[in-house]
Amino acid sequence: MPTSLPNEVTGGEGARAISYAYKASLISSAYQFDLTDAGLSWQIGGRSGVWPYADIASIRLSYRPMSMQPRRFRADIGKAGGGRIAVLSTSWQTVTLMTPQDQGYRIFITELHRRMREAGSRASLTGGIGTLSYAAAVAMLALLAVAMVALLVRALSTSEFTGALFLIGIAIWFAWTIGGFVRRNRPCKYTFDKLPGSLLP
Repeated sequence: MPTSLPNEVTGGEGARAISYAYKASLISSAYQFDLTDAGLSWQIGGRSGVWPYADIASIRLSYRPMSMQPRRFRADIGKAGGGRIAVLSTSWQTVTLMTPQDQGYRIFITELHRRMREAGSRASLTGGIGTLSYAAAVAMLALLAVAMVALLVRALSTSEFTGALFLIGIAIWFAWTIGGFVRRNRPCKYTFDKLPGSLLP
């Protein structure tokens, strides 16, 4: 039976530490993160470090579904002066199993923002994908929608009702998957006090 990686909240007198871990691939070691008094502590493979909360320059939250896991979220964290790490809401368990870690991810990301705010952070907080990427995705979605409507009209005009039903089914699936990706990943800016709910599990 696969077991989940630790996502712990440890309390005691004084410091309160929150840990989060995930496996980015089946063969990689776990990526380990800890929120400590000194800052964001991370260990990825043989590399490790501690980033003071005030030194974190940016966070970008996004929705990144995969075929094996449609509920997958990502946080890209950048440090002033260089350096970037990614935190994912899912973890590989077996060749065919990628498990969600919704609660642990949400707690970790929310607490990271709280600690950065307390440290007086002036980090750039953005959500979704880049503006150019989003515009390209919307344009592609619009072109595919026009093509789908044209095919549907043609199928109805030639009494190809089976084909029309098939196209309607494809359109519903397309709107649910691709449309959901575009809707959630609309570029935005947010504040420490109001994280975008659509970009958290």
